[in-house]
Amino acid sequence: MALEGSLKDFGLADIFQLIYFQKKTGVLILESIDDKVRLLFIDGNITGAESKKRMEKYRVGTILLKKGYITQDDLKTALEERKRTKSKIGHILLSKKMVKHEVMLEILQHQTTETVYQVFGWKQGTYKFSAQGIPPDKDFPFSLDTQHLLMEGMRILDEWSLLQEKLSLDTVFARAGGSSSQLSREEADILQYVDGDNDVSTIIDLSTKDSATVSGILVSLKEKGFIEESMTEPVIEETALKQEKKQSVLPAFLPVAAIIISVVISFSSLFLKSESLTNSFKAANMIEHLRYRIDLYRIKHASYPDSLEVISNRKDPWGNAYVYTFWEHSYSLISRGPDGREGSSDDIY
Repeated sequence: MALEGSLKDFGLADIFQLIYFQKKTGVLILESIDDKVRLLFIDGNITGAESKKRMEKYRVGTILLKKGYITQDDLKTALEERKRTKSKIGHILLSKKMVKHEVMLEILQHQTTETVYQVFGWKQGTYKFSAQGIPPDKDFPFSLDTQHLLMEGMRILDEWSLLQEKLSLDTVFARAGGSSSQLSREEADILQYVDGDNDVSTIIDLSTKDSATVSGILVSLKEKGFIEESMTEPVIEETALKQEKKQSVLPAFLPVAAIIISVVISFSSLFLKSESLTNSFKAANMIEHLRYRIDLYRIKHASYPDSLEVISNRKDPWGNAYVYTFWEHSYSLISRGPDGREGSSDDIY
């Protein structure tokens, strides 16, 4: 089966369903600007996943170490053997009886599941499916139901779209104080992995919960003041600001009144532009959110909704309804933008 093209033309939900219902065995390669993911299928179900971005060097060993299943010496020994044999860390640790089989299997299944969930958030990229024989992993064989992952992934992505303005998978949090006795059990479980070093994706792997659940708990902990973002950007911004001040010295002869007028005009212009950009961003973000809801509806009901009200009654930032049109095999969804007129140059797709 030749299956190759752009994700703009053929969505991931359609690709997964085609592979699932036709019980295909092979490799699906997904590529975007930021990542390259390799998914393995046997009889239409997923049996493995590799991500160049998420599965950084020695990721499995790091997760096992941070969860307390192995020691630093165990990991060092496994890494040294990995250099010699090119075997995977998990297989080495299992052969040396440094970790139990069920522990490794749980971690690998969770990492595969999360990798699949995260590709659902891709807005662009390419795909290529190659039908070929895939031998099951002799030490850690598993098969994840593709249809279930698709349904659950769409739900998680729906929730994640509401959280992505508050954090990303690369966000690192540090403790900010407070007593864990004031937290729910779930919050306390996640808080134990916040150490100023683990990013959100690592905390997800450590917790073995899905990304939307973990992200929601982290946002809650932040809002309650138990954690705070550990960021270096403010320092960089401060340094850049100092350099900018050194380079931009106002001429002594410039009239003070002219400076004040210039500053007022500049700030007014920046405010208006900023507000416009913010509204446009909100509209585009909501359109993406609604698209996932529409796709999820189609998966559940085998057809597109008759009207957008079935999904949501949300208005765009300018108070207008989103324009939804559907056909048998496709649909369109837009915001009419600031001018409120469909078909003009400021429409948002």
